[in-house]
Amino acid sequence: MELYLVRHTRPEVQPGICYGHADIDVGETFHSEAETVRSKLAGIAPTAFYTSPQQRCRKLAAALPFGQPQEDVRLKELHFGEWELLAWDAIPREALDHWGSRFVEVAPPGGESFTDLFHRAKAFFADCATRHHGPVVAVTHAGVIRALLAHALNLPLQHVPNFQLDFGGITKLAIAGPYIHVNYVNR
Repeated sequence: MELYLVRHTRPEVQPGICYGHADIDVGETFHSEAETVRSKLAGIAPTAFYTSPQQRCRKLAAALPFGQPQEDVRLKELHFGEWELLAWDAIPREALDHWGSRFVEVAPPGGESFTDLFHRAKAFFADCATRHHGPVVAVTHAGVIRALLAHALNLPLQHVPNFQLDFGGITKLAIAGPYIHVNYVNR
């Protein structure tokens, strides 16, 4: 199985705003970014097509030539709870520092920890690996892609912030026997 993880295009949100589960729309550059994503996926004929239910992913999925995607909540971004749509500098420094140093196991108030996101992303991956033998395309978020990269590379979760993932970038995970191969496409 080959799993193509497509990060959504640039969202309509000001820099410095905390967002994850917030249902933010696509940005003004959406059409050109979507065309770039389509060209990166040229020649792929997925046997399954999934999307996060958040509109920034659904809109990109609708712009791809693969038909109607199946929405899967396991592909949603990290839930920042009470911090959703707050400016990062408006969050009390002590709370932000506490979460930042322990984000793997600590959740923002009313949100989820990165371990929670990791488990749901890993469950999605396991389902795909057992149900699909051909290519799978999933439009999702940076947090989910980072979690699956950590899983594929067998890295501790605290290293995931180091993965730079561009809007509209594609990460390919390919299962070959007992191995998972990783490739990042960003043209």
